[in-house]
Amino acid sequence: METAVTVAVIIFVIIAGTFLIHRLNAQHDERIGAFRYSDALPGIGRRTRRSPRATAPKGPPADATRRERREGSR
Repeated sequence: METAVTVAVIIFVIIAGTFLIHRLNAQHDERIGAFRYSDALPGIGRRTRRSPRATAPKGPPADATRRERREGSR
């Protein structure tokens, strides 16, 4: 008799846990569905990367100015 009660309690706990996990997953799916990932957060701008490759020199390359000087003097 005690064994049957123990088995019944274990089965009930497994069913209750399965139901709880199912409900939590459904709630999580609803939250994800309601959130729009493409919208920017208000008041927060996008940060730019600060790396040496991200910045381009503002003037012509140094080699071009040397060539212009050489060609202009001829």
